[in-house]
Amino acid sequence: MKFYEYKAHEIFRKYGIPVPRGILATRPEEIVDPPLPCVVKAQVLIGGRGKAGGIKFAKTLEEAREAARRILGMTIGPYKVRQVYAQEMLDIARELYFSITIDRSARAPLLIASAAGGMEIESVPEGSIFRIHVPPLVGLQPYILRALSKALALPKEVASQVSDIARKAFALFEGEDAELVEINPLAVLKDGRVVAGDAKLIVDDNAEYRHPEYADLPQDRTPLEEEAHDKGITFIQLDGDIGVIANGAGLTMATLDVLNLKGGRGGAFLDLGGTDDPEKVKQAFEILLKAKPSVILLNIFGGITKADTVALGVKQALEAMRVNVPVVARIKGVNEDRAREILKGIGYPADTMEEAAELAVKVQAGGR
Repeated sequence: MKFYEYKAHEIFRKYGIPVPRGILATRPEEIVDPPLPCVVKAQVLIGGRGKAGGIKFAKTLEEAREAARRILGMTIGPYKVRQVYAQEMLDIARELYFSITIDRSARAPLLIASAAGGMEIESVPEGSIFRIHVPPLVGLQPYILRALSKALALPKEVASQVSDIARKAFALFEGEDAELVEINPLAVLKDGRVVAGDAKLIVDDNAEYRHPEYADLPQDRTPLEEEAHDKGITFIQLDGDIGVIANGAGLTMATLDVLNLKGGRGGAFLDLGGTDDPEKVKQAFEILLKAKPSVILLNIFGGITKADTVALGVKQALEAMRVNVPVVARIKGVNEDRAREILKGIGYPADTMEEAAELAVKVQAGGR
């Protein structure tokens, strides 16, 4: 679950992290009493708003409303801007970067910080980035905060505030089951205060049941992505024209990578996970067909998911919807011979993932 900046600020406030004042608006007229001067920011779940023209400055109410008019309705990445956040302009003396995320290889939270705030962390030289793991059993210890202050060369009065924000951010990270808490910039103001100038928050989808308060959290999903989410199906629309069905996040991403290497472009991908229910497979396939792919690449490894179960669901979906979409099928694992028999006459068989990707590109181009 991704949070818009204004919503992340609300949660930051709940944990005592200082943030700027702001007003949310879906129409320019809703900006009534903004904290002037202000920064009018597009609320989209993607970075790079400033480069795209989604952040504008205003000194008066009229300027703030005009900025909102120019931002609302614009497209940033794949998202259309439907709301803006008029946030007080901060008198910044220094910008820092701070985040806590998950390092899955270390199985521990990872604190990342840099004195080069305001920049995308990917653009910061490696030597300017401070990283330290937080022991999951004991949490954020004083030695970590001392190391943080030293790495950023913070004066004492600033270091104490940054340490306090770091403690509260880690409490938020644990309390909200977060995958990412990011503050960029963590602003040191000219009056000496330290404020979270921006906020990014991602909460683990698997913890959604523990946070019913976020059940209706607005997300920038397409109608098909929303339908899939409501049915518990992992589905993402892309900008290509080859539909991809696989089981397991790793295999799904690898399939997209190989397809790209072979000159193809994924138009949508669907992760079946470990489902073993033909009706569920049919539902998933029906959603993919609504995305109108020119060809479907099916890449299944039958372990928990039986290959013949997936094949049966695919066949039922194709027959029920009467859609003539070519299917390239690479199915390995449990009951793969039975799966191939079920799909006989429906799809193009392939033995390897590379062969399947190459064949999908040829079929899409009308080469077979």
